[in-house]
Amino acid sequence: MTFSRLNIQPEGLHQRRVNNLVLYSHVVIAEPRKLVFISGQLARDVNGNIVGVGDMRAQLRQTLTNLKVALEAAGASLSNLLRTNTYVTDIDEYFKHVDIRMEFYTHAMPTSTTVEVRRLAQPELMVEIDAIAGLP
Repeated sequence: MTFSRLNIQPEGLHQRRVNNLVLYSHVVIAEPRKLVFISGQLARDVNGNIVGVGDMRAQLRQTLTNLKVALEAAGASLSNLLRTNTYVTDIDEYFKHVDIRMEFYTHAMPTSTTVEVRRLAQPELMVEIDAIAGLP
């Protein structure tokens, strides 16, 4: 089975770039046979310990690693991502670490929303990402 995916960057919309790489797709058209919904992933290790307290870079890396593990458990990969929602407690600090995001999202940029929030489930947490992926 094939997975039909088309990323669209409409000419009438600004394309946010860092180091000449587009950070996200404005539109993704997909014809999956299955949808995978991933709950909000946090910077916790396998034992539930918070990784990188006070360190947005370390928390972002752990959160994206956890997202990858969750996708793999469903038979998907980061390249199957269609949409992500990212919640951060400091958006200025988050945008200092776009390179970490680009390490993980190199295959196909999902549609994406990033929102600054007052706090997450515990005060030490700085980033949470939920996602939708499509499978053939």
